[in-house]
Amino acid sequence: MQFKHLYRVLAGGAVSALLFATPTEVSATPVFARQTGMSCAACHFQRYPMLNAFGREFKVRGYTMKGAQETIEDKNLSIPSTLNFGLVSKLRYQKRNGSATTGTPGMLNDGEFQIPDEAFLSVGGRVAQNIGFQAELNLANVATNGVFAAFKMPFVFEPTPDIVANIVPFTTDAQGPSYGFELLNTGAVRFNRAFEHRNETSAQQYLGTATQATGASFALYNKLGFLTYAPYVQRASNADPAFSSGEMLSYLRGAVTPTVGGWDLAAGFQLWNGSSKLEVAGTETPTSADVWALDAQAQGNVGKLPLGVYVTYGSAAASSAGDTNVYNTNTAGDKTALTLAAELGVIPYKLTVGAAYRNASSGASASDAEDAVTLGLNYMPAKNVTLQVNHSFYSYDASLAAAGDNLTTLMLYSAF
Repeated sequence: MQFKHLYRVLAGGAVSALLFATPTEVSATPVFARQTGMSCAACHFQRYPMLNAFGREFKVRGYTMKGAQETIEDKNLSIPSTLNFGLVSKLRYQKRNGSATTGTPGMLNDGEFQIPDEAFLSVGGRVAQNIGFQAELNLANVATNGVFAAFKMPFVFEPTPDIVANIVPFTTDAQGPSYGFELLNTGAVRFNRAFEHRNETSAQQYLGTATQATGASFALYNKLGFLTYAPYVQRASNADPAFSSGEMLSYLRGAVTPTVGGWDLAAGFQLWNGSSKLEVAGTETPTSADVWALDAQAQGNVGKLPLGVYVTYGSAAASSAGDTNVYNTNTAGDKTALTLAAELGVIPYKLTVGAAYRNASSGASASDAEDAVTLGLNYMPAKNVTLQVNHSFYSYDASLAAAGDNLTTLMLYSAF
C-alpha cells in the first residue's frame, strides 16, 4: 500500500481546515433548526447527520415539534407561518491510483472533481399537529434522477403514553425502503453514516440496499426500541413516473435502543425479501429481494471525548436462473460483508478522526474477497459545514492494477 499520497491529501485537508477556522453558531439542519429554533447539537451526535436519542424522538414524531416559529392555528389546521427551505450541497474531489487511462476508471485515476456530487433543496416540517413531511428537490442530474430525490410524510399516532406509531408514505431515488423509517447511524439507510465511503464502511451499503424505492412504512416505537414493516416497489429510473406496482417486495426492521451507563446503545436486524417486477426501459422484468443484515452501535464519551462505534454484518443470497436477486445478481455464491467502524471527537463537535475495516465477499466463483481499510477525518468550521477526508486501502483477490487499490476523497458538505 502506498501512504505517500495519503499524507499529501491529509496535509492539504489540514491546511484547508485552517482556512475555514472561524467557527460560527449555525445549525447543520437548516429546515428543522429554523422550525424549532434549536442548534443541531440538540439532535445530532458529534455532527450531522448522526442522530442522538433526542434526534430520534424528533424524527419519530414526524418533524412536527414547534418552537421558534409562529404557527397558523384553526380547527384541524396547525402549520408554521413560513415554509422552510434549505440548500444542501456536496462538493467532492476523488482520486484512485490505478493504471487505467480511459473511461470512468481513467478519470478517477487522473483525479476527478465532482462539483456538485449532490445538490438539492431540502423542504420539510410541520403539516398538522400529527403530520409532518420531508422532501428533497434535485438541483443536479434532474434529467436522469427527476425532480423528486425523496419525499415522505409521517402520520403520527400515540396509542399509549409510551408508544408512538408512524405511517409513512415515501419515495426515494437512492435511499432504499429503510428511508421510510430508520433511526440508527450504521448505514442501515444510506444517509446516516459516519464515513463518506459508504460501501467500505457499512455492510448494508456494500450489499447495495440503497436503491430506488416507493412504498409505505408502518412503525411502532418507544424509547427502548422500534419495529418497522414496509411494502415497497422498485424501478429502474426515478425520472420515469410510470412503474408497475404488481406484487410488492417487503422490508422488515427491528432494533433495541437502551441507554446503559450513559451510553446510547442500539442493536437490530433488517430483512428484505419477496418477488416483484422491475420496470427496465418500459419492460417488466421479474425480480426478487433476499437480503438480511445485523447492526449495532454505541455512542457515548470516553473521558470528555465523544466516541461512536458501529458494527454491521449482512448477506445477499445468490441469484438463480429465472430468479434475480436485485441485491446480488451473482449466481455463484452469497454476497457478504462485515464492517467495524469507529469515530472519535478529538476536539468535541469540531474535529473527529475515524477508522473502519471491511471484510467482504462479492459472491463470485473465484477471486471473491473484497476487503478494505478506511481512514477518515472531519473538520467542522461551522456546525452546518463539514470538510471531510476519507482514504480507503483495498485488498482484493481480483487484480486492482487498472482501477487502483487506493481511493482518496476530499469533500466539502454544507447545508444552509
